[in-house]
Amino acid sequence: MLKGFLDLFLQSNCPLCQRSTSGVFCENCTRQLQKCHHQQPQALWKQPIPVFSWGMYGGVIKRAIAVMKYDHQPQIARPLGQWLGETWLLHSLHQEQQIVVVPIPMHASKQKQRGYNQAALIAQSFCQTTGLKLNLNGLIRVRETEAQFGLSGDDREKNLAEAFAIGSDFLKFHPKTSVLLVDDIYTTGATAKSAVQTLCQSGIKVLGLAAVATAVKDKYIKN
Repeated sequence: MLKGFLDLFLQSNCPLCQRSTSGVFCENCTRQLQKCHHQQPQALWKQPIPVFSWGMYGGVIKRAIAVMKYDHQPQIARPLGQWLGETWLLHSLHQEQQIVVVPIPMHASKQKQRGYNQAALIAQSFCQTTGLKLNLNGLIRVRETEAQFGLSGDDREKNLAEAFAIGSDFLKFHPKTSVLLVDDIYTTGATAKSAVQTLCQSGIKVLGLAAVATAVKDKYIKN
């Protein structure tokens, strides 16, 4: 009876379907989300910016990321970061252990409005799963940019030109190991390119980017 009472007390509503659940997502939505996980997460792990992703952007994972960002559901970042971390451990293409994980930052005004940076929450869960070191202040966003949605590839790059700067932690001590950037979505690569350029110009080596989902299709990626 006590267990049943506690289970009932700890129930919450799934942010995607509003069913009662003891986890972040209900079992049905979890199954639907897992179908977005592609079999070749390392297919885009190649130059100029190696990208590692958990799934393909679309359907229920697209909705989950939107709900996380715009419906004030930061708890969604926890399972997304965990799944990305588990996949990283299974498919990582290198043996380097001393990696510093840096989330793609939001501009301070936008983060204050939202209340959190979803990339940072995903990175925290990712690092809890992988055991990698997290640095939340390696990069800062110094220019508030317009929303990337609806912009062409060229306009996205112009929008993000010089949008980032080295954060306080890396100004004091440059990491001697490689940086792995973490974000929620990888689309045209404009955000990643700008962040990588900022780090490389300061002599900081970037391993690549890990994202929950990618909108880039590759012939080697199978849904």
